[in-house]
Amino acid sequence: MKSNRSFWGYTQISIILVATLWSANTSANEVSLTENLPFIDIRFAGKTVRIERNQDTGHKLDNSFAKTSRPCPPFCIHPIKAAPGVETIAELELFDFLLTDVRQAEGLLVDARIPEWYHKGTIPGAVNIPFTIITEKLNNSSLQKVLTALGGKQTASGAWDFSAAVKLLLFCNGPWCDQSPRAIKGLLRIGYPPEKLKYYRGGMQMWQLLGLTTIKPTN
Repeated sequence: MKSNRSFWGYTQISIILVATLWSANTSANEVSLTENLPFIDIRFAGKTVRIERNQDTGHKLDNSFAKTSRPCPPFCIHPIKAAPGVETIAELELFDFLLTDVRQAEGLLVDARIPEWYHKGTIPGAVNIPFTIITEKLNNSSLQKVLTALGGKQTASGAWDFSAAVKLLLFCNGPWCDQSPRAIKGLLRIGYPPEKLKYYRGGMQMWQLLGLTTIKPTN
């Protein structure tokens, strides 16, 4: 997948600024990502977006992600592993994925939620591939379009070859959300290699609890 290739109407993200070495005359963020990484600027959908933490040290969530208790089922706490062989990651590993795999056009950050959730707010750079498409039957044209865009190739036997497919980092609403785990399991059933899949279990709830930047997609 080339860096200028579009996916579902979005241009693949490319990192334009990573860690900055601050001098004594440079004002750094009071609330940084890490001790040596104040923020990350990314280029996505023709715009520059800065991923940083909310600088208001008194800020508190006041949206639906401040809610602690949802009925279970269906909103039950999920295990740390989405599936065997699939690595579970947290925020710093997500930053690293953006700075390495995505920057080199070898990976894609995937919001696996249904579009209604995605358009309420997502992680900058994420493309929306709803789990409802990934869990369709293999003869579904929308699913085939997705698999082809990801670098998969259907063989003469009808099976899919993912040897040239990109790495995927999938997330949804948080540890109580099953949309990205279902997407991961659907990809594995199709034959996507587990070593090419990662799971951000914290999802949007942990992302927002840390005060990290979200965007509302325009498309």
